[in-house]
Amino acid sequence: MDNRINLLKTLSEINGPSGYEEEVRNFMREALDPLVDQIDVDQMGSIIGRLGAEDNPRIMLSAHMDELGLMVRYITEEGYLKIHPLGGWLDQAIVNQRWIILTNKGTVPGITGIKTIHVMKAEDRKKVFDRDSLFIDIGAKNREDVIKNYGIRPGDAIVPDSKFGLLGDGDLLLGKAWDDRVGLAVMIEVLRRIAKSEVTIDKTIYFVATVQEEIGLRGAKTSSYAVSPDIAINLEAGVAADFPGMNNDESQERLGLGPTVFLHDSSMIPNIKLRKFVMEVAENEKIPIQFNVLNGYGQDGAEAQRSRSGTPAINIAVPTRYLHSHNGVISMSDFDQTVQLITALMQKMNSDEIKNIRQFV
Repeated sequence: MDNRINLLKTLSEINGPSGYEEEVRNFMREALDPLVDQIDVDQMGSIIGRLGAEDNPRIMLSAHMDELGLMVRYITEEGYLKIHPLGGWLDQAIVNQRWIILTNKGTVPGITGIKTIHVMKAEDRKKVFDRDSLFIDIGAKNREDVIKNYGIRPGDAIVPDSKFGLLGDGDLLLGKAWDDRVGLAVMIEVLRRIAKSEVTIDKTIYFVATVQEEIGLRGAKTSSYAVSPDIAINLEAGVAADFPGMNNDESQERLGLGPTVFLHDSSMIPNIKLRKFVMEVAENEKIPIQFNVLNGYGQDGAEAQRSRSGTPAINIAVPTRYLHSHNGVISMSDFDQTVQLITALMQKMNSDEIKNIRQFV
């Protein structure tokens, strides 16, 4: 398997919901450590890798490690798991799905049960099942069985049970957690390309893998204060609108048309000078880019932008179908072009350009 595809497969299949990112953190630390000058983990659990001298102007390249998940709220006397969401699930995306419960004894498979249509009232068949009515069936006999033999306790994390695969002619990749494992993969590939070069002669690049983005951009807040960047570029999974039921008023991204520059989301408007610089580099390098204006969304770049006295920041994304569900789809060509764009930005953003971007007058 191609090394890039193998990287994406591995990151997609790793389990790490918000607050339980240890497996992802171990992978990212192993990937970054040989290529950076220094690596640290802050008190929230975010990884901060530094490439270049500490006293240079600082660029922070960030992506979050956590994925959407659930938590065991409590165990019923009959042995079913009641659940609490970790992140922004639609209730209908949780129903009748396979899950993996992460325990101290290992992993346990389960499924969110659903009442059969045969016994439903006609008016109930069109309803969305409220998450508070949902439960996970692991095949246990009772509550004691769940605790004693399966090792499950309240507070244990739960992740989607989804496997990586290829769609169509092989350019489309199917998997869970592209939000934001695709951003982590971009970060690793960019670091691999520039680690042995002289890119950091007059600047320092911080490669930051954050925690708990899905429940409030929490890791980005602490890591932004730790790094105190001069420029922040956040890497994310975008919101593709190229399938039935979506329209341009909701989102403007399409798979296969290159990386997306976010012009607006509910958490951030990017710095105008930084946006212009990104567009100029993309044009000069002949890298196709697209733009998105969203009413909702929220991403780690917003915390970098708001940190200390403020930081010029931008969000650049790999377009993704079916965000915040068990399975998403990305394009390999979009991934490659995003890596190409971010690498070019790192190469061309010198200390003079950083100073110019940071000045409003």
